[in-house]
Amino acid sequence: MRTSSIAGVLAIGLMLGAGPTMGFDGSRSPDTSMSPLEAFCSGTQALKVGETEKAVTSLQYAAENGHAIAQWKLGRMYADGDGVPHDDLRAFDYFQRIINSHGDDSPNQPQARIVANAFVALGQYYRDGIPNSSVNPDPGRARDMFAYAASYFGDPDAQFHLGRLYLSGTGVRRDPKQAMRWLALAANKGHYEAQAILGRILFKGENVPRQRPLGLMWLTLASDGSGGQVAWITEARESAFKDASEDERELALALIERRINRAVSARVD
Repeated sequence: MRTSSIAGVLAIGLMLGAGPTMGFDGSRSPDTSMSPLEAFCSGTQALKVGETEKAVTSLQYAAENGHAIAQWKLGRMYADGDGVPHDDLRAFDYFQRIINSHGDDSPNQPQARIVANAFVALGQYYRDGIPNSSVNPDPGRARDMFAYAASYFGDPDAQFHLGRLYLSGTGVRRDPKQAMRWLALAANKGHYEAQAILGRILFKGENVPRQRPLGLMWLTLASDGSGGQVAWITEARESAFKDASEDERELALALIERRINRAVSARVD
């Protein structure tokens, strides 16, 4: 799950409770009369008005008391260096807390999206490791994290990353067919990076039967989905378009129109 796709997830926190009171390591003392839910709400409001120090204090209090959305938000802030010093190890810890407490939650629960995102974040950390820390590269563990989020939660980011592992043979036996399966699942959910890689593979016939019109369709959808802002996707689509025959272009367009019509019919039904 890309972070941008869950920009509104903080609102879910208003519906979630929290666990028993625990310690707090923030630089300012929180109002301990507040519940973790109230602290979370205070923190998100402070973020909106640019009071970052107050926001972090409140979010940390909520997170230390088991509020999953606060843990996720702080994890993302430390991972991205957004309003706080960049600290991957601290982000790792917050994401780990989420999966420890909520890894078995139903995929239908409101917080399922952030739980899946935590699995994906940990998978990336295990894949690459965190320099100067005890978190060393562990491709097998990364595969487990991605596979769980991809299958149990049906998360498109996890499906995309799992597909890439099978393409490269990182932490798994290289398997182009499995890679295509996971990339297709993500692509059908609108994951434009998965669409682009799937399209490139199909257009060129890389270890799979070549399907140039279908490949061009996916590359076009990926380019549109990224808003033309991702250079390698735009270049891949333009290269395929130039190389395709007129018949292949027309068939790709027909495939796109068919997908649009199916999506419209599904919404109407």
